[in-house]
Amino acid sequence: MSNPSPFPQRWLPYLLLAPQLAVTLVFFVWPTYDALSGAFYRADPFGLSVHFSGLANFTALLTDPGYLHAFGVTALYAAATTLVSMGLGLLLAVLTDGLLRGHTLFRTLFIWPYAVAPAIAGALWMFMFSPQVGPGTRLLAALGVQWNYTLHGNQAMLLIVALTAWQQIAYNFLFFTAGLQGVPASMLEAAALDGAGPVRRFWDVTFPLLAPTTFFLLVMNTLYVFFDTFGVIHIVTQGGPANATTTLVYKLYEDGFQNLNLGSAAAQSIILMALVGLLTVFQFRHLDRRVHYQ
Repeated sequence: MSNPSPFPQRWLPYLLLAPQLAVTLVFFVWPTYDALSGAFYRADPFGLSVHFSGLANFTALLTDPGYLHAFGVTALYAAATTLVSMGLGLLLAVLTDGLLRGHTLFRTLFIWPYAVAPAIAGALWMFMFSPQVGPGTRLLAALGVQWNYTLHGNQAMLLIVALTAWQQIAYNFLFFTAGLQGVPASMLEAAALDGAGPVRRFWDVTFPLLAPTTFFLLVMNTLYVFFDTFGVIHIVTQGGPANATTTLVYKLYEDGFQNLNLGSAAAQSIILMALVGLLTVFQFRHLDRRVHYQ
């Protein structure tokens, strides 16, 4: 019986997989193991001596007011950013979907912000809303708004929410646009013949059919805020003022790389991953039940 394998030698598949396996081992498996083991130890700032501390790092975090504050900031940041970016992304997708001319140009322009790196976007917005020379600050001053996000925590939070949503709108717009193209025209025509107006057709026909896309974007936006917004916060606010924008991932950076509290940083990384995992499981187990796939 002939060998059904397309490879002439049995070792060739393993050789082809070796580079990817090496990358996974060095950059994923090894750091994960190091974090899991380091969370149960305490080390001096220079890492010269370590001793087993059990669950002391976790109990210290759960009783630390600063860490609990970062948890609340992250929840507010994630909820506000997801709501704004998904809402505006859906609105722009619906508006451009009805255009007969120029829709390709508008779609291209709306996607551009997503191509800007978070650190670059943070530098641009920091300049635009600089309390001293920012053109956005001057515009707000003309409207009677005293803007200085370096002193007011609510303004700093508003700034990073607007910045993050500005970038994520493009991502959401792209997927909502693809989802709208999959809505059967016959269903919309039938609703129109029944006397349903544009708003009624959207809520009764279009939006329910976009449920799978909406659910996917809800998960992806949540993960983005939890993990990929470090560059924005580090460039624009550095967690300030008075820790008003210190999220969980930025708190991990401060404790691990600035304060050199390696055990606490390792424990925070485990808690953060567990939190995101539980949130994702909750979304799939409870919200996914309300999603109807065609």
